[in-house]
Amino acid sequence: MRTAISERLGIEFPLFAFSHCRDVVAAVTNAGGFGVLGAIAYTPEQLDVELTWIDEQVGGRPYGVDVLVPGKVDAAALGGVRAADLIPERHRDFVTHLLTKYGVGGHGQQPVGAAADEFARRVSAAGATGLIDVALKHPIGLIASALGPPPPEMVARARDAGVPVAALVGTVEHARRQVAAGADVIVAQGTEAGGHTGEISTMVLVPQVVDAVAPVPVLAAGGIASGRQMAAAMALGAQGVWCGSVWLTTEEAETPQSVKRKFLAASSLDTVRSRSRTGKPARQLATAWTEEWDHGQESPGPLGMPLQMLVAEHAMARVIAAAERGEPGALELAGYFVGQVVGQLDQVKPAREVVYEMVYEFADAVERLGRLAR
Repeated sequence: MRTAISERLGIEFPLFAFSHCRDVVAAVTNAGGFGVLGAIAYTPEQLDVELTWIDEQVGGRPYGVDVLVPGKVDAAALGGVRAADLIPERHRDFVTHLLTKYGVGGHGQQPVGAAADEFARRVSAAGATGLIDVALKHPIGLIASALGPPPPEMVARARDAGVPVAALVGTVEHARRQVAAGADVIVAQGTEAGGHTGEISTMVLVPQVVDAVAPVPVLAAGGIASGRQMAAAMALGAQGVWCGSVWLTTEEAETPQSVKRKFLAASSLDTVRSRSRTGKPARQLATAWTEEWDHGQESPGPLGMPLQMLVAEHAMARVIAAAERGEPGALELAGYFVGQVVGQLDQVKPAREVVYEMVYEFADAVERLGRLAR
């Protein structure tokens, strides 16, 4: 698969695998694709450990890092105010109510406290800068801005290191803004995708973005978990694909077993765009958590980003721990970000096998289309 982006990065297949799991990143990279490690869960010290491990596994093959750089709200720069103190009492009470209602163990503990302060530091501008510094000390081939235009300091540091900058978008306007900010690669992500998405489908969004930012290369994201879908994306003008959900059910994925089982049983109708986890619309598995926050009569409504993240992440960690113990109520609440392709994910496979299956199916699809054009 020879595209400008694959030749620029020195990869066999323009198949980009976004994952928070280093094992997935290394496996896809070693199979000829391009793994991208989501760094939001790490401190700079932890990220350095993870990237050092990946360096040792991939033998010089290129991979990338994805960093979430906050925009409007920076909880760590509010004059010494503790992040936990920014959470309204009614939101604290609602989380306690949910954990009690669904019988999640340890519900008497305050769900928002020191853990929220630590998480706030990680999603602050200072925290993101630390991650960027660490990432650029490693031989990465790409650094991505997960939300909003890449800040000038990120672009400048990446330029100095000779590392291209990628940015995710959900509209043509966002794409133009990202290019103006210095992005070298645009990831056009349709509403089908897991995580933060807009409202435009991949089929509609990708060709519009390709035309709007040419000759800047575009990767298609959202609803892509097979070779046929990859071929469709390339037909729309994309130079490669950016996939996330398909790796969540692989053998290497760190997805909790309770959530992985829910993914394997889910249909494509079992996801929802909800602000209940981050404060921004993010596609995820529809669960009691999303239902209670979005439609529950007692819900105070989600906060904005990153405050809703502070509310949700500590509570969800307790939910997942209880779900792994098999507690029924926790299983109702437990979920994670995943796209509509979850309906295709019905087997656990090695990540390498997923790469090869996509590549072979892509080749078959292209050959079939070629016969139609004769």
